[in-house]
Parts: sequence; C-alpha cells; structure tokens
Amino acid sequence: MQDDSEYMPVLRHLYGKSLVLHDPGAFDKVLYFYFIDALAHIDYTLSLSVWNYESPKNIMGAEYLRWRIDEEQKGDRAKFPGFVNWLREKKPERFGKLPSLWQMIYDTEDPACYRSFRIVLDPDSRKPVPADYLHAMIDEFFEPEFLKSLYEEGSLAKLFREYLSQG
Repeated sequence: MQDDSEYMPVLRHLYGKSLVLHDPGAFDKVLYFYFIDALAHIDYTLSLSVWNYESPKNIMGAEYLRWRIDEEQKGDRAKFPGFVNWLREKKPERFGKLPSLWQMIYDTEDPACYRSFRIVLDPDSRKPVPADYLHAMIDEFFEPEFLKSLYEEGSLAKLFREYLSQG
C-alpha cells in the first residue's frame, strides 16, 4: 500500500461512509444492486492506485468481477442501462440528479465505461480518474436524498417501475 498516494484519503473517505441510518433491505432490489456495484467500481479503481495490482485486495476485486458480470444480466437488472437513458430522454431533470458515475457509464452518448472493473472516463486516455473526482462520486452516492430515492417507495424506484411498465 502506498500511504503517500493522493488516493488513500479518498479510499478512507469511502470506507468511512455508513448506511446505519438506512435500511438497505428496503431498497429497490435492482437499484440496490447498481448502488453497491458503483461503490465496488469506485473501490476497485481506487485500489489499483493505492495497492499493488497483485495484492490480495485487487485479486479479490477481480473475483467479484467474474460474478458481477453474470449477475448484471439477471431479471430486471439488465434493463437498468435502458432506464438511465430513458431518464435522460424523458425526464432530464431527474437524470441530472443521478450520481454522475451512473450518468456517465450508462448514458449511451457518453464515452465513459468500465474497463475490466476500472472506471475509465475517456477510453482514449490512459490517465487515471483524478482523486478529487472519485471523492465527489462517493459523496453523490451517499447524499441523503439519493439514498431515500432507492427505497421501494422512493422516487427513483417508482420511476424505475414506471419505465419497466412501459415495455
């Protein structure tokens, strides 16, 4: 581990977050999957910069990746990327309130993607995601209003059901 890395404070920031005031068991199941998935991608991207690539921490992340790819295609989870694009087209004000990582990764017009498990903002660049950008992403996922929207009766969960009912 590189204690002098600019990414270490961001990793500590992520690990200091808590859902103690929330009941994740009451979150919409698909939204919860993508919430945890996004956090895992942030963690993995940070870990590549903080820990040696061959460290057990990074090896475990690679094992999760194999499982995650299959899980993403189960049931309504496969419809999540379409839901994000539907929000962009039909409800742009709500799309603008999504965490920026979801906006970038699932928007078909944005070049950002997951490469392996690493967050890549520009596929043509080899530059790492800036530490302060990852810090901001973490904060967006732990905003109280966003977390409330994930509950089965929350605003984002209701919009996801509306999207599913349309097709």
